[in-house]
Amino acid sequence: MFRKILIANRGEIACRVMRTASRIGIRTVAVYSDADADALHTATADEAVRIGPAPVADSYLKIDAIIDACKRTGAEAVHPGYGFLSENPGFAERLEKEGIAFIGPPASAIRAMGLKDAAKRLMEEAGVPVVPGYHGEEQEGEALAIEAQQIGFPVLIKARAGGGGKGMRRVDVKEEFAEALAAARSEGEKSFGDGHVLVEKYVGRPRHIEVQVFADKHNPPVYLFERDCSLQRRHQKVIEEAPAPGMTAGMRAAMGEAAVRAAAAIGYEGAGTVEFLVDASDGLRTDRFYFMEMNTRLQVEHPVTEAITGIDLVEWQIRAAAGESIVPPQDDIPMLGHAFEARIYAEDATKNFMPATGRLERLTMPEGKARIDTGVREGDTITAHYDPMIAKIIVHDRSRETALARLRTALDATGIAGTVTNVDFLRALAADPEFAAGEVDTGLIERGMDRFAPKQPVPPEAHTLAALKAVGLPGDGDKADPWQSLSGFRAWGPAQHSVTILRNGEPIEASIRIHAPGRYSVKIDGEVREVVFGTGGHVEIDGRRSAAETLWRGSDILVMIDGQSWAYGTVDLLAVAAGAGPGGDAILAPMPGAILRVSAAAGDAVEAGQTLVIMEAMKMEQSLKAPRAGTVAMVLVGEGDQVSDGDTLVTLEAEES
Repeated sequence: MFRKILIANRGEIACRVMRTASRIGIRTVAVYSDADADALHTATADEAVRIGPAPVADSYLKIDAIIDACKRTGAEAVHPGYGFLSENPGFAERLEKEGIAFIGPPASAIRAMGLKDAAKRLMEEAGVPVVPGYHGEEQEGEALAIEAQQIGFPVLIKARAGGGGKGMRRVDVKEEFAEALAAARSEGEKSFGDGHVLVEKYVGRPRHIEVQVFADKHNPPVYLFERDCSLQRRHQKVIEEAPAPGMTAGMRAAMGEAAVRAAAAIGYEGAGTVEFLVDASDGLRTDRFYFMEMNTRLQVEHPVTEAITGIDLVEWQIRAAAGESIVPPQDDIPMLGHAFEARIYAEDATKNFMPATGRLERLTMPEGKARIDTGVREGDTITAHYDPMIAKIIVHDRSRETALARLRTALDATGIAGTVTNVDFLRALAADPEFAAGEVDTGLIERGMDRFAPKQPVPPEAHTLAALKAVGLPGDGDKADPWQSLSGFRAWGPAQHSVTILRNGEPIEASIRIHAPGRYSVKIDGEVREVVFGTGGHVEIDGRRSAAETLWRGSDILVMIDGQSWAYGTVDLLAVAAGAGPGGDAILAPMPGAILRVSAAAGDAVEAGQTLVIMEAMKMEQSLKAPRAGTVAMVLVGEGDQVSDGDTLVTLEAEES
């Protein structure tokens, strides 16, 4: 067994590997970029080594720096986690050359599954069914468009390298093919250094069901049952579960045996996942599942498999890499109960899941009600440099119904302030009748966005609490005697305040009357609300009691009510007096990132919805469009520029009044 291992990753997965390593008596080494100097994984490890500045190309993808860290610390093995170098065969080969064990499959297996087109040809030879499509070498745009027409629209264009939904575009009509192809190629090149694509038939009611496999040097591969990952947005998973709803014993055996054949065909060792596309238009049938790809690493959603089998997959990975015989016969692997995993991201579901950044001013997780896998703490910052995942919530119970009830309870107990998150979206999804009935497919979220992420107005109670915070109420003195609360006590009657707060730049005027410490009346838009602050973080507004908190973030105010949060701005009176603020319509950067392309120049006439700028942020491309028809006044950025959240990129000439 290894005495010390290095985790060549960051965040949640690094912390998760460290937990298992510590439990079985192995010391751990973290690597970190400048952006992660104070990160949780850096603090959790027994040792930590800096490997470079924040960009992944200068830190977490630097093979030489990671190997140097192994040598400096005496680490005997490297666990790659997922993402970054986890599926890089050159990394595995380099470690072997240096005499350092790779806690993963052989480089030859990674290489065999690294390119989707070659992998599908290999799977056909192994008797594993594949989805119809074009997997050839011809990459000229017109030729690919012809192939798409022969396959029949709709089709999926997919980058042959990588995963996570990057480099993937659905095309419904031939007129959209060229633009989608360019976007898929660009994203593939940016994410994986490979713009080669394949084109496949889009299945009408698809389910994404994957099979966990495992093998060691001494035993043939086995399957640890399946996970349903059909709940996806932008081709990325949101909620996963094991086992798959509606799965039959015959279907499970057929898919499991196909996955084992896939693993055996490439001499696989360690943990891997074989992903299948299932045509569920006529239920789950053994003749309607197709190989998509194999992930030659641990999956983000591996905890649901651990929950139903009782197996620590990371421990198995470490022991297998150390040469131990650990894989039992297929029939000895148990399957108990049902499990769900929900991924919490810093993203805005109402804006097509736009990634977000921000400092986690409050982070309340349902400890004791669920397993929480996270790589952040309260006070940490979600930056634009890395994936915006905050945490994973994993629940397990005896049945799907009771496990889903646990998931709902855990999500209700989650509260995050300081950045936009998808928690409300997850709550709505977990409560959805279709999902509760197990009627899932990869289109469920897209079809139901109106009910999963409705653009609801901010409740007036949030405005009320933000207005009170803006004038410093309740203050510490409100909890003492009135002589210490000069703002609240008046011998001649209630004190009054007027204040203006901002929500998304729009002013909200409030008038506040102070009746006694902790008791106020707040008037907004002609409506008066009575507010009473109690103990334990509770507040009553018009007699309705809620768990609420307000806090400052710089000059902004954060309001949390029953786990939901909203941000408010305050008025800079000096800026108002100076008449600050841009004129006309402007396209602003929604978050920090890099400008990839600019498709407009000053004087150009543009239509509403026309793409003017494409920027890259959080490893995804964002198309920024004209808010209305008009004429471009100024273009303030160029290709390659780095921009910050809220920067003005393009302005339109003001409309004539």
